[in-house]
Amino acid sequence: MKKTMKFGLITVITLMMGAFLPVTNPVSTVHAAGAAPKIEAKAAFILEPSTGKVLMNQNGDEKLGIASMTKMISEYLIFEAIEKGEIKWDQAVPISDYAQQLSQDNSLSNVPLRQDETYTFKELYQAMAIYSANAATVAMAESIAGSEPEFVDRMKEKVESWGIKDYELYNSTGLSNADLKGHMYPGSNEKNENAMSARSIAIVAQNLLESYPEVLETTSIPMMIFKEGTSDSIKMENWNWMLKGFVSERENVDGLKTGTTDFAGATFTGTAEENGMRIITVVMNATDGQKDLQKRFVETDKMMDWAFSNWEKVEVYKENDGLEGVKPLKVENGKTDNVKLAVASDVSLLVPTNTDVKDKEATFTAKKKILNDSKQIEAPIKKGTNLGQAEISIKNDDLGYIDGSKGAKVDVIAANEIEKANIFVLAGRWIKVFVSDLF
Repeated sequence: MKKTMKFGLITVITLMMGAFLPVTNPVSTVHAAGAAPKIEAKAAFILEPSTGKVLMNQNGDEKLGIASMTKMISEYLIFEAIEKGEIKWDQAVPISDYAQQLSQDNSLSNVPLRQDETYTFKELYQAMAIYSANAATVAMAESIAGSEPEFVDRMKEKVESWGIKDYELYNSTGLSNADLKGHMYPGSNEKNENAMSARSIAIVAQNLLESYPEVLETTSIPMMIFKEGTSDSIKMENWNWMLKGFVSERENVDGLKTGTTDFAGATFTGTAEENGMRIITVVMNATDGQKDLQKRFVETDKMMDWAFSNWEKVEVYKENDGLEGVKPLKVENGKTDNVKLAVASDVSLLVPTNTDVKDKEATFTAKKKILNDSKQIEAPIKKGTNLGQAEISIKNDDLGYIDGSKGAKVDVIAANEIEKANIFVLAGRWIKVFVSDLF
């Protein structure tokens, strides 16, 4: 009985104290992303390509061997040559002595090539993208640039244009120089290997997907027969075991490129899209990857699980929506004295899952020379006129990105048309200002 009375008294006192305690509310509507998994590899990296946000960086800035992930750069240059009209998909590709000799090396990933047979760019590109065929890659490089070293010079120029500086490129394939039958880039030796950081190879993949998303139509093919119906036919199974029908199958994976050499270990640049969000993953030199070729895909699966569980892309504006939280621009000599601002395209933000994106903010920067000395825009103004750019973000200091700008940038346009005021309207305004100044 005494214990019951004591408990009751404590409860009453606790409740009374609670009545006078201040009530606190959460200060943020942003839910932090869960801790990233530890990946059993020399380096691991996750990039959301449309925003450039880095979601994971595990030793992603150390230069390491990239092996056949090199071929993503070659793929870019092939698509670019098609786009420029330098080559055509149905165009025949001559097979040099070197390409023919290399194609006969069964210790390397190859399709057999003969000099008395006709091969199109389409056929050799498919062999490269699906089966990582090395001699096929060399043949296309030679045909496009005149020689493989000249093609490598184009590769270097291209990656530098993307801001990549931590690279070594010696061939179009990613093979060890020691496997090139003596056909090495001038000034290099048998010990030289293609190398790059995980961040940089993710940037390569980002540019490839942005410029030529059709690459996924081929990289997502699990199996194809090369030269089907001929005596040279060969079954090409994709080295990406995350595609449908393979041991590490994962839904929505549609690329992108594997790579394996003694120097680089087992590597993989993967990509998948779920719920409207695409990610690029990079695993370099997976632990015991040479003994267990599935390891790189197991680790990639962990990365994709984490990224898709903890992050999402959320639409915060639709095209032509009015820009919130930003004052209209003042208009000089217009029928109305301001013009409303609108976004020129849809805007989505990459945020931790369950983030309340209603709490957004915008920072507007007017286009250069569009404002006069009075910080006004001159009428007339057509609806849809580009007025500048805005950065849209969530009102929170830290959304959890490893790096990358906080918000999303979007062009800002005039939401309405402003006609130039006639002389009578302007005179009336002048008189109104004059009288106001008098009194």
